Amino acid sequence: MAERPVSVVVMAYGTPRHPDEIEAYYTDIRRGRPPTPEALADLTARYAAIGGVSPLAALTAAQGDAIQAALDEHAPATFDVVLAMKHTDPRVEAAARAAVEAGAEVVVGLVLAPHYSSSSIGDYLARCRAGIESADTAAGSEIELRGIESWAIEPALVAFLAHDLGQRIAAMRAATGRAVKVLFTAHSLPQRIIDGGDPYPDELRATAEAVADHLDLQDWLIAWQSAGRTPEPWIGPDILQVIDELGASGEYGGVIVCACGFVADHLEVLYDLDIEAAQRAAHAGLAFDRTASVNADPDVMAALARRVIEVAGR
Repeated sequence: MAERPVSVVVMAYGTPRHPDEIEAYYTDIRRGRPPTPEALADLTARYAAIGGVSPLAALTAAQGDAIQAALDEHAPATFDVVLAMKHTDPRVEAAARAAVEAGAEVVVGLVLAPHYSSSSIGDYLARCRAGIESADTAAGSEIELRGIESWAIEPALVAFLAHDLGQRIAAMRAATGRAVKVLFTAHSLPQRIIDGGDPYPDELRATAEAVADHLDLQDWLIAWQSAGRTPEPWIGPDILQVIDELGASGEYGGVIVCACGFVADHLEVLYDLDIEAAQRAAHAGLAFDRTASVNADPDVMAALARRVIEVAGR
């Protein structure tokens, strides 16, 4: 680490790597409360439907490798990318603490999610800061966390989404001979968080507007997906409700989801969209498609590396 004075803590949600880890993962998401047998069986069945487990762990590692490669190209032996997860090991706090104890002079926090919310990116960065401050060295109290809070309108992200979406719109219009509705989606959050002034919906709208402007797209909406199964209200409208309404209107031949709130293929994309939303669209008489996930796209990962370089001052 002495040769790499900048530690880049790249943070992601985490995912079980094997079906045996699903219960512990679910318990962690529920803040230590074990799920009911019925809830665990339902989640396990969802993972089984996409192959047993999510590819997210491997994709997150590939994203970290791509960011590291871009940083090394700019300044060899300067940056050390460390992956850290919220709900699985290695944990954010432990990774940040280890980076400081190993001698990092600067810590940059980057979350693999483009839209700021206090409950998502804000929480990741707070965990990272806590890890730095808990380091068993005097440096822990001296090192400032330089966090990247939002990359909602990062040009490389907008270009990636617009290019893919434009091709899919043209293909669906040709196949159906009818109008196509585009839905920009992200993970829903409890309404109470938004009522407190959280900027998350505005962040998503900024991405949607940037992509729509790039394509001169007029016929689009924002919808929310993958709401938690809790009694409290979550942000809407829910994507499944929107699909039902679009089908009932008789105005459209199909729907295309631009899941811009997610940057890797995982359960909320591979099941909630590719299976659940697709089935709902078929039932509503609509063709269905979604944009590709960013995953480790080299242009987007290089853009994130440039943001790291900027905030690190290197």
